Amino acid sequence: MTQTILTDWDAAKAAAFEKENIVARHTLHQREIFSDEGLIDLLDRYPREAMGIYTMGLDPLDSKSFRAGNAPDLSGRELFQAIHEGRIWVNMRKANEHLPDYHALTREMFDALEEQTPGLKTMKQDTSILISSPNAQVFYHLDVPLVTLWQVRGVKNVWLYPPETPFLEDDDLETVVLKESEEEVPYALSFDDGAQKVRLEPGMMATWPQNGPHRIVNEDMVNVSLSCEFQTMKSVVRANAIYTNGVLRRNFGLHPAIAKDGMLSLYAKAAIARIFKKLKFRKAFAYQIPRTFVVDPTSEQAVRDIA
Repeated sequence: MTQTILTDWDAAKAAAFEKENIVARHTLHQREIFSDEGLIDLLDRYPREAMGIYTMGLDPLDSKSFRAGNAPDLSGRELFQAIHEGRIWVNMRKANEHLPDYHALTREMFDALEEQTPGLKTMKQDTSILISSPNAQVFYHLDVPLVTLWQVRGVKNVWLYPPETPFLEDDDLETVVLKESEEEVPYALSFDDGAQKVRLEPGMMATWPQNGPHRIVNEDMVNVSLSCEFQTMKSVVRANAIYTNGVLRRNFGLHPAIAKDGMLSLYAKAAIARIFKKLKFRKAFAYQIPRTFVVDPTSEQAVRDIA
């Protein structure tokens, strides 16, 4: 059964996994759980207090317009309609932990990926279900784990940037890994010249190298996607080596560069990170985006600011 999920995953894609941008084909968009009624049911069943609900502006440089909100009194059907008519981005993180059917789906997806990628062993899977309004966007940012992005409804444009200078500086990468900030990193429009732009349609999946910056803009339609974060042993080692580099820069005045770390250095620094964490060299950033609006279908863009 798992073999039918990824329909064009071949030896070349398997060899490029974790190293290059990859676009592949899948069949998840054909499943009934992603119909209107299936998504409304999902919005009703997923814990509302755990749901990430956001709005944002149109300017890709205006990341400060990204705001969090609530929808405490809306049914799943009303929230689904508000997403159609407004400017809302709903993120249901860890759906695989909250809902048994999405736990099974996540296992099926990763089983397929592992079966078709020799030597791959994933861990710490986190499946987020994203339902978002026409023309909504996600600003330029990076993820610490690896990511696969599965498109099931609508069309979005995804810009993928290399995880290297000038698109990503070591200090900014370390800031995210050390949890001194959220996932956003500095962006300039000129970066687009060095990006791969992917028009992601239903039945397409994209994945990219660890920490690769990216941004997303929906086309003029509601979008539904699965964003699956996960780790491999290699990615855990890299993340911990970056953590050590951040401590070396901030606490010892050194100037490390993750691109210059060879395999032995990466593993040594990953081990050192455990010591730094135990000694609490750095305090984790605990900032939470304040919830400044409620979803209101009668308001412009379905957003009513909280006084």
